Amino acid sequence: MFYHIRWQDSLNRFKHIFDLKTQEKHTEYPVYYIPGNHDVGYASLHSHKPEVLSRYEREFGEKNHQFTVGKVDFIAVDAQTLDGRQEGKASSSWDLVKNVSLGSHSNPRVLLTHIPLYRCDWTYCGRNRNSPVINQRIQRTTENQEIGYQNYITEESSNYLLDLVKPVLVLSGHDHDQCTVVHKAKFGNVVEHTVGTVSWQQGNLHPSFMLLSVSNVTTSTASSPQEAVLTQLCFLPMQTHIYIWYLLLYIATLLALLFWPTSSKSFWHQICGTIGHCRHLISSNLFGGSTKEKNEDENVVYEEIWDAEGTMHLIKERLDDPTMRSSDKGPVVKGSAVMRPTAKIQNQDVEVSVNIDTNSDVGSNVKPALKTSKSRTKIIVQRLVRTLRMLTIIAAVNVPLYIMLLFKDWNDK
Repeated sequence: MFYHIRWQDSLNRFKHIFDLKTQEKHTEYPVYYIPGNHDVGYASLHSHKPEVLSRYEREFGEKNHQFTVGKVDFIAVDAQTLDGRQEGKASSSWDLVKNVSLGSHSNPRVLLTHIPLYRCDWTYCGRNRNSPVINQRIQRTTENQEIGYQNYITEESSNYLLDLVKPVLVLSGHDHDQCTVVHKAKFGNVVEHTVGTVSWQQGNLHPSFMLLSVSNVTTSTASSPQEAVLTQLCFLPMQTHIYIWYLLLYIATLLALLFWPTSSKSFWHQICGTIGHCRHLISSNLFGGSTKEKNEDENVVYEEIWDAEGTMHLIKERLDDPTMRSSDKGPVVKGSAVMRPTAKIQNQDVEVSVNIDTNSDVGSNVKPALKTSKSRTKIIVQRLVRTLRMLTIIAAVNVPLYIMLLFKDWNDK
């Protein structure tokens, strides 16, 4: 019961993805199917669960069938039963093949099979293949030695199939990746295209499909039967690149929300200021050193200030102009001290304490530093709150939409 429900859910999803319900309304465009191992299983499953075959035929029609498009005949076979016992379900597949071989045909034939025909181990699959080549592997059950799994049809069955059908082209799947090989049959060379999966989740990061064009003229007017069928491999966009692009956009959105200015200053000016600040730090670290100290000594003057208590303070002040300022009343010498008595010394014995300060006013710089620190903290908090608010809005819009699209495939009946 569980497997039946799972199969029904997969069937509904398959019909939704390929819009098969719309196809049922437009019967002038017929759709043809061939069974795969995930649809009907292998020969070992058919002996004790024959309902899987009737379930498939009820939904998609006969497993083995023949149809004509233009002037080309297509032979679709159930490859999962070709290597089974002849007295079992495999007989229906071989019956169609034998009936096709008995009748005379003037149209080129294309063989459709889910499991590829036999190929030697490590056969080169062409430049369009992206995954390692898979070699032949056959598993049989211990009970009746029926096929439980196989990568390719056996060599004997493949040769027999080619000799009976005599196709000009073979199309297969099952491998999930592209592979083009040439089979040497008795009547000539036959090209087989193993078409890759259309979903990147099936182990192929380069999903694809094949476009098939058939001729609508008889082979007598064509130069060769192979020219009556043309193929073109079409690759789909790499889904991983799309997700990587989404991730980069998400990161760019976060950075913009975090660092977008809250003041009237433009974002471009803030970026330029940040770059300039970084360049200044790099240049100061690389070339600062002794030059910076030398410049500081050349562009400053030291002043001795006496307070009312008789204490002397040595104050370092930076000059706006390297020359002597006209506003100074006393003599000023670079790198020297200037005597500027501000109070009379009453006692002869005065203890002189020298305070060397690198700023003109220590107390006046403490309050701006605290104010700057508080303003930076406020800006950071504001940006974090704004980022969280915008992410909440983005998630509120996109997450329900994504979930709706994700589960729509499964809920569509």
